[in-house]
Amino acid sequence: MFDRDPEGTMSDFPYADRFPVHRTLPEQGRPREDLLAELTAMAAEEDAVWESGKISGTMYCGDHEHYAYLTEAFAKFAHVNALQRDMCPSQTKFEGEIIAMVLDLMHAEAVTGTRPGGLVTSGGTGSILHAILAYREYAAATRGISAAAGRLPNLVKPETAHPAFDKACHLFGIENRTVPVDPATTLVDPAVVAAAIDDNTIAIVGSAGNYPYGTIDPIAELGRIALDRGAGLHVDGCLGGFILPFGEELGYPVPAFDFRVPGVTSISADTHKYGYAFKGSSVVVFSDKAIRNAQYFHQVGWSGGKYMSPGMDGSRSGGLLAATWASMVHLGRDGYRAYARDIFATAEAMMATVRSHPELRIMGAPTFCFSFTSDAFDIYHVADFMKPRGWRFNGQQYPNAIHLAVTRPQTKACVLEAFSADLAEAVAYAREQQAAGRLAHSGAIYGGVIGGLTSEVEAVMTMIMDGMLDTQQSLPPARA
Repeated sequence: MFDRDPEGTMSDFPYADRFPVHRTLPEQGRPREDLLAELTAMAAEEDAVWESGKISGTMYCGDHEHYAYLTEAFAKFAHVNALQRDMCPSQTKFEGEIIAMVLDLMHAEAVTGTRPGGLVTSGGTGSILHAILAYREYAAATRGISAAAGRLPNLVKPETAHPAFDKACHLFGIENRTVPVDPATTLVDPAVVAAAIDDNTIAIVGSAGNYPYGTIDPIAELGRIALDRGAGLHVDGCLGGFILPFGEELGYPVPAFDFRVPGVTSISADTHKYGYAFKGSSVVVFSDKAIRNAQYFHQVGWSGGKYMSPGMDGSRSGGLLAATWASMVHLGRDGYRAYARDIFATAEAMMATVRSHPELRIMGAPTFCFSFTSDAFDIYHVADFMKPRGWRFNGQQYPNAIHLAVTRPQTKACVLEAFSADLAEAVAYAREQQAAGRLAHSGAIYGGVIGGLTSEVEAVMTMIMDGMLDTQQSLPPARA
């Protein structure tokens, strides 16, 4: 039987042995102070997991003072619905300025002949979904590409591009043309992309950088192909959008990936990653508002009044807009640049540590986010050894590799020292396990390293999802 959590670090019924389990809505509410005490205890324990600095990605800021500041900004508008702009003009200010600042960061001034625009979304997946929906609708309106017209739209993307693109194709009835990447560089070959394009291609995709390896696809070459073939080019900067521009300013070899590149028509950038805002915020910007506007939704005949929506969401918390705006304006370019300096330096030092072991190999030529593998042993032996010491890497596959997105919690000197010492012991352990013919337990699942995926993968993944929805989000058995 598949063991989702063999080391017992994840409980199906967390806190059931310590705090009351609510099986029905209480007849009478519990005191606020009791509930806040429970929340405080849970938060403190969960914060301790990432405060060690041994967690890949996840907590990109890791600064409790900054979180407290954002919480204060959020609280002032948490009850506000961003949909009600007539009642809450603050949301127009916040959202407009967030979009304007991202357009500026992505060099929208380089765009000529059109007017750029953008949307604030609920996260990277939301930004990608909105972009691909916009391309589908725009291609239908301007090029006659639609299933109804007998022309099934298609999207061409590298294998390393985020699965949100696959989800978009699945949801919106778009043919997904995924092309391989070079196994040595981890980058997509523009010639392979060009060969996959036809008259029904609505857009192609490049990453800056991609999640698995942190490497940046050849955006300039992809831009030339997009222009030549009349397709859009979406650059997924969800991971790198708020750190690569500052790495470039610091002198790191970051190639242009934004609107300075002819052919780039949209970019996603997550404010809730290296933008250091709260989770649930991202921005997608377009070189031409006409593309963005294509995915607007209108229902003018509804009995409840004329309905219109600029994106897929309806009601949204004004608190997230306020906190995102507050983070960006408080940090400014200088603040982001200072944090980027620390992160790039830490990533370089960590990668140097990896390279000091002949058995280990960095995948491609990454910057702030990197992945490494081994040709001498199964790299998951390394993950197995380091997990009990608090390290939480993300597992990759094809080939097996482990990934670390360096964030602010890793920039403490003690974390680098621990990484160096623990990795040295992990390599020795991996050699021993490989020589003994033992199998590693860890495996590759987005957002973590979970073991046991050796066969019937789809059935196992379904079981994991069932566990999340039907077990972990259910209740423990009632006590007699």
